[in-house]
Amino acid sequence: MTDFYCLRIKNSHVFAVCRESGTTHDSNQQYFVLAGFCVFERQGYWISDQLDQIAARFDPADPVSVELHGSPMLSGRGKWRSYPKSDREKAIEDILQIFLQSHPSNRLFASVIKKTVVSPKDPVEVAFEQLASRFDRYLIRLHKNDNTQRGIIIFDKSTYETTIQSLATDFRTIGYSWGVIRNFSEVPLFLDSKASRLIQLADLLAYAIFRHFEKGDSRFFSIIQSRFDSEGGIVHGLHIQQ
Repeated sequence: MTDFYCLRIKNSHVFAVCRESGTTHDSNQQYFVLAGFCVFERQGYWISDQLDQIAARFDPADPVSVELHGSPMLSGRGKWRSYPKSDREKAIEDILQIFLQSHPSNRLFASVIKKTVVSPKDPVEVAFEQLASRFDRYLIRLHKNDNTQRGIIIFDKSTYETTIQSLATDFRTIGYSWGVIRNFSEVPLFLDSKASRLIQLADLLAYAIFRHFEKGDSRFFSIIQSRFDSEGGIVHGLHIQQ
C-alpha cells in the first residue's frame, strides 16, 4: 500500500508527497493502493500541529518521537503494543477527522488496484499512471480557473524508487496512456517519512482506503469518503480497478 499528499504553496507549485507501506508480491493481499491528498498551503501547519497533539497522548514528554502510521497503530505492533486498542483506534479516527475538517479545498486521491486483474503488469505502474494523470488533470482544472500551478511529487523512501522515477520521466517525455504529463516541474523526489506529520497523515488515509477494499472494514473509510476530488458531481479522485 502506498500513499501520497500534495501541498500547494505560494510560489505556484504543488507538492505531492508519497509513501510506500506494503508489498506488491504479498499473495495474502488482494489489493494495492496508491493514495494521497492535496492540502491548502495555510493548512499545513495547522494539520501538523493537530497531529502533534494526538501524538502527545501517547508520549507527552516527546510527541515528536511518536510516528503515526495506520497498520502498526491498529494492530498494536512495536511501541503501540503498550496502549489500549480503544485508544489507538480513537487516535486513527481523530486523525482522519482532522483531514475531514480541514480547508474545503483539500482533495483526496486514490488508485485501488486488484492485483490479479492487472497481472502480469506491475500494480505500481498501473496505480502510479492513474494517480499521476489524475493529479495532472487536477492541475489543469486549476489552470482553467486562473490558478496556474506546477507539481512536484515527493515519495517516502521506497523499494519502488527506480520504477517510479523511470515512469515519471516517461510520462513527461514519451507520454502515458492518455497523453503527456505537462504540469510537473520535476521528477519525483524521495525522503524519509519521519520528516513530516503530513506524510504520516497520508499513510493513515491510504490505510483507511486499503482496509475498506481489502478487509471490508469501512469504519475509517466512511470518515474520509466525501473528500475525494470531484467536480460537477463527478468523482475524479478515486480510481478502482477490480
